[in-house]
Amino acid sequence: MFSCHGTQLAVDWFLERGHQDITVFVPVWRKEQSRPDALITDQEILRVLEKDKILVFTPSRRAQGRRVVCYDDRFIVKLAYESDGIIVSNDNYRDLAVEKPKWKKFIDERLLMYSFVNDK
Repeated sequence: MFSCHGTQLAVDWFLERGHQDITVFVPVWRKEQSRPDALITDQEILRVLEKDKILVFTPSRRAQGRRVVCYDDRFIVKLAYESDGIIVSNDNYRDLAVEKPKWKKFIDERLLMYSFVNDK
């Protein structure tokens, strides 16, 4: 299940600490109606974050009845690298660290993994 509320909690955590330049990347298909195989809760949160210019939907398209999605990890790492930011994710981005050696050290030092416990 994809929890939009969890995304809001993460954004709030950084805002409360004075961070202002926050970008959340979410695949555009998360705007679609939730399905049993891809549950999404509290989707209105995504619309508010997009309106507030915090959330950016990564593109996708339909080709021959199938969804073709971009590789959103590249968007995430590229923006963090170029803006000297951090990456908040539980992904290790090993493939991108190998693909672009200049990103390896950045990923090693700037990846903040997380977990939620009782909405914290």
